[in-house]
Parts: sequence; C-alpha cells; structure tokens
Amino acid sequence: MSHGRGLVIGVATALGALAVAAWFVTRETQAPVSQRGGALTVASALGGGGDGGTEGFARAFTPRDFVFPEDHGPHPAFRTEWWYWTGNLETADGRAFGYQFTLFRNALAPEAAPRESAWGTRDVYLGHFTVTDVSAGRFHVAERFSRASLGLAGANTRPFRVWLEGWGAQSTGEAMWPVRLHAETDEASLELTLEPGKPPVLEGDRGLSQKSAEPGNASYYYSMTRMPSRGTVQVEGKRYAVTGESWMDREWSTSALGPNQVGWDWFSLQLSDGSELMFYQLRDRNGASDPFSSGTWVPPASAADSAPVHLSRDDVALAVSKTWKSPRGGEYPARWNLRVAKLGLELTVTPKVADQELPVSVRYWEGSVDLEGSREGRPVAGRGYVELTGYADLAAHARTGTTTRGMPEAK
Repeated sequence: MSHGRGLVIGVATALGALAVAAWFVTRETQAPVSQRGGALTVASALGGGGDGGTEGFARAFTPRDFVFPEDHGPHPAFRTEWWYWTGNLETADGRAFGYQFTLFRNALAPEAAPRESAWGTRDVYLGHFTVTDVSAGRFHVAERFSRASLGLAGANTRPFRVWLEGWGAQSTGEAMWPVRLHAETDEASLELTLEPGKPPVLEGDRGLSQKSAEPGNASYYYSMTRMPSRGTVQVEGKRYAVTGESWMDREWSTSALGPNQVGWDWFSLQLSDGSELMFYQLRDRNGASDPFSSGTWVPPASAADSAPVHLSRDDVALAVSKTWKSPRGGEYPARWNLRVAKLGLELTVTPKVADQELPVSVRYWEGSVDLEGSREGRPVAGRGYVELTGYADLAAHARTGTTTRGMPEAK
C-alpha cells in the first residue's frame, strides 16, 4: 500500500469521479491551501454499485513473478496504478525539505475504443506535488490532471518515462537508472536525480498486497526503500542544492477497498541503523485497525540475513499521543508511539511541520516526519513520511449531520 502511499487507493480511484472534468480540460490547482478543500471524500471516491467498475480489467488474485525494469513501467490491463515518491532532503548547511511527487493513471474503460478525435483517450492521469520547507514551516501543494492524448500525459517502459504535461519522471539514459524527477509550480519546484539504492522490496505475499477478504481485492505492490537523491529544490524564488534519500512505492490494481474500510495510516520510515519500515494500518468504520493491515521491515544492507521481514497487524502496536486540528475541518493524529516487539523496535514518530494537509480533490494529510527511539536496546533516529486518509471525511460528515466517531484507537 502506498499511498499509499503508502496506500493511496482512495486518491487514485478518485480519478474515476474526476474523469468527466479531465475529459474536457487540463487543470492545475494551486490556490492558497487555506482557501481550498476536498471536493470528494474517500467514501465517495470508492463508492459505486455492482462490480465497482472492475469488469473487463485484470485483477490481482495470486502472486506473480516481478520482472525489472519492465514492472517499473505501465500495466494497462489494470484499472489503476501509481508511481509514488517521497523523500527528505537537505542543503550543505542543514536546511531541511520534504517532498511528495505522485503520478496516478486511471483507465476509463477496459479497452480503448476507436475514436475519430485525437482528443479521445482511455486513460486519465492525476498528479500531486508537495514541498515541505521545514525551516520556514511552510507547505506548498499543487494538483494537476489531464487526459492521455496528444502527448499530454502517459507512461512508457523502454525508455522509462511517466509524465503529466511538464511534470514527470524518466530515465536519464538508455538504462533504467538513474531516474530524473521534475515538477514545477509558481511557488515551488523540484529537480531530482534518483539512484536505486537497495533492490526492490516485494510487499505482502511476494508482491501481492491483499486489502480485504474478497478474492481479487488486492494490488501488486513493491517499494524501493532508500534511494540516494541529489538535485535542487526551489521555494518562493530561491533555489537550493540538496541531497538526501527518497522512497518509491509502485502499485497497480483494479479493486477498491472493502465496504467497511474508511481510511488508513501509512508509514515509510528510514532508520539511522540502515533499516527501513513500511506499515499501513487500515481503519474500519468503528475506528478499529483492520485485520488486513500489514507491513515490512527491511534490514540494513550489511546484515547477515538481509531478507525483508513481513509484519502482520498484530506485530505492530501503534498508539496516537497527540492530535492536530485542521483549519479546514477534521482532526489528524500528530504523534505516534510505534512498537514492533519481535524486532525490539520502539519509535516515536513526529511530523516536522504540523500542517502538511493536501486540500485537493480528495483531502488527506501526507508529510515529512522525524523518528527517535531504539532497536534491540540501541538508540536509533531517522526520518520518513506518513500518509493519513479518511480523517477529513469525518469533518464532512459532521457538517452534513451524519453520525461520526471520534479519534480511533490505534492497534
């Protein structure tokens, strides 16, 4: 799950609701964030009757063989997929930035119908781009979407490229790596070169990430957990040379979440001992942690046994110790105590900036975090990213008079 994402099925599936608008117009949203709010909730983005729009699309039923670099490219047989990058960067003198750059593809139909117009397309693309200026306490966010026609958006395997107008990611040469990311708005821009770092990590059961009990309600999912990154960040007219580490999540699927799942908390954490932790907690309508919550711990590259360790919901104890109220409505967790007993791991996870909420088509929180704690009795620190969805929906329900629950108790 990504994101999301982590797990980001709700955001990606929202493309179906945005498709009519995207069919006629290319749009970028970059109004002041205090003036915007999500037009959709996760529930509405995932709603629908019958087969939920899955008929004719491939579905993720069983584990498959992953082949690289081909699987970095598009999977058009599936309804939805995304390329998801987050990272923490800093200048030589210690000025810190976080970033999120996400490109989603959503198919409007299983097959492309013949069309006379060059504007006709089967796929629409959506992008989210954020920069967290930690030192200034500022958060810059933009959303863009367009149709996959006339070269406006698309994805290729060889050479690797996925783009949405001027935003994109592509191989810098004939080989897959390195990959260059580029996104730019009036307020912020990112120009980053990523090396692969550790090999891809297959999430779930050999890359099959099951989301609920229904067969096929799953995705194919892998992560690249520690990618050396270098380039520039520009905020408010000033450009900074930066280095750091990025995290890439790739997921493709057709099915949505189960009917009782309303949101998730997704963590991608890079520890100072060279290990990484991914965990997503799915939440049900009562606020409880869903049994299909899952994660992976990736040992340091120097470890004698460097095989990733699968984590079930019961392996991870996650407790919220602080919350943050959005000025746009809704209340989010804002500090967590995370414990994995079988790894001897205890962490406190804290956002670097409180307001890292994306008030875009589906409103959610995703931002840069700091870590401190211990593993097997030795101190560790680190940094990462957290994604939180569904919390803004509670505020929307409250405004319409729908009964809502409070802050959920975390597993």
